[in-house]
Amino acid sequence: MENAPCYDATTDAIRVTVRTFWLDDQSQPDAHRFTWAYRIRIENHGAETVQLLRRTWDITDGSGRIEHVHGDGVVGEQPVLEPSQAFEYTSGVALQTPTGFMRGLYHMIRPHTHQQFDVQIPPFSLDCPYHPAIIH
Repeated sequence: MENAPCYDATTDAIRVTVRTFWLDDQSQPDAHRFTWAYRIRIENHGAETVQLLRRTWDITDGSGRIEHVHGDGVVGEQPVLEPSQAFEYTSGVALQTPTGFMRGLYHMIRPHTHQQFDVQIPPFSLDCPYHPAIIH
């Protein structure tokens, strides 16, 4: 996991770190199926408790096609993070092209004040290790 590409962004004292992993056993390049997992860590470096309510993703494949994904929480949860706490989860994505990238937002709330705010998920690259290097 230490060798996996790492991306991070901090918004309003909430740090989001993403690591991506090529899934060779779930990919079928001859059938135009390229699959990755990504591990996300969300850390609350602020002084207030926050809760992740919803997520929004923009998934762009190597042909420029964009899929917009919206949903409640992440992996079936709407985690509450007190100051200094973190939440981690793993998910995945399959594309029809050997490259692409993802970016998104977590829609959060501060339960004590009911203030809603968005946290940036850093853009991250999805690159098949067998495909010539492409810079996004």
